[in-house]
Amino acid sequence: MIKNIVFDMGKVLVNYDGMNVCRHHIADEKDREQVCTAVFISPEWVLLDMGVIPEDQAMKQICGRLPERLHEAARLCMRDWHLYCMSTMWEMEPVVRGLKAHGYGIYLCSNASLRLRQCYRQVIPAVDCFDGILFSAEEKVMKPQKEIYERLFEKYGLRPEECLFIDDLQLNIDGAKACGMDGYCFADRDVERLKEELRKRLAGGESEAQAGRKPETLAGREPAIQASVEPAAPAGKLSGAGSTDERISGQVV
Repeated sequence: MIKNIVFDMGKVLVNYDGMNVCRHHIADEKDREQVCTAVFISPEWVLLDMGVIPEDQAMKQICGRLPERLHEAARLCMRDWHLYCMSTMWEMEPVVRGLKAHGYGIYLCSNASLRLRQCYRQVIPAVDCFDGILFSAEEKVMKPQKEIYERLFEKYGLRPEECLFIDDLQLNIDGAKACGMDGYCFADRDVERLKEELRKRLAGGESEAQAGRKPETLAGREPAIQASVEPAAPAGKLSGAGSTDERISGQVV
């Protein structure tokens, strides 16, 4: 029985495009591409997500691959990336709030650098609904390594068989399954399809918070599953949002 939903961040709850900050700071298209590759598609970006290198050291190594005339642009892109490269996927807010309203534990497991601790509350939809947030840099392990999933279970007292993991990369789903946690690959970013998948997977059982309620008939339960991913508004019910990582080789995952 599924009691907890574990979300990835990049391209599941948050849009990400490393080129955005480069467009802001760099006029020439070829220079933008060169800096974007050097900064965001780099070994240093992965090491930052692993939490094993400080930003100043990463920047020094990145500049070593760039002509001197692009050093300042690269530093600006590194300094400001979190301001330009991420935006909230608002269409996911009613999904998260609906699941929370029906008693499911809500968690986040993301490959992300220490920078995210400073800003994640500004970009994650329904962030107040999360019961636990785990970033790879703080744990010094990354998806799809088994250790990061084991750390998640241990840190928050979760049973893997009671969790469903939603990520945009199949290799991360495979890593979770190897640890006993089922998953759904959200690579197509089709929110309606995700809702349907949640209805199917959650229709077979209730969350722990619902377990004490009077048993419902299957017909009576279906509206609750529907509501859990399409919550209605007021009187104690949840409204939808107004408008609305992990990286391997620079790709937010």
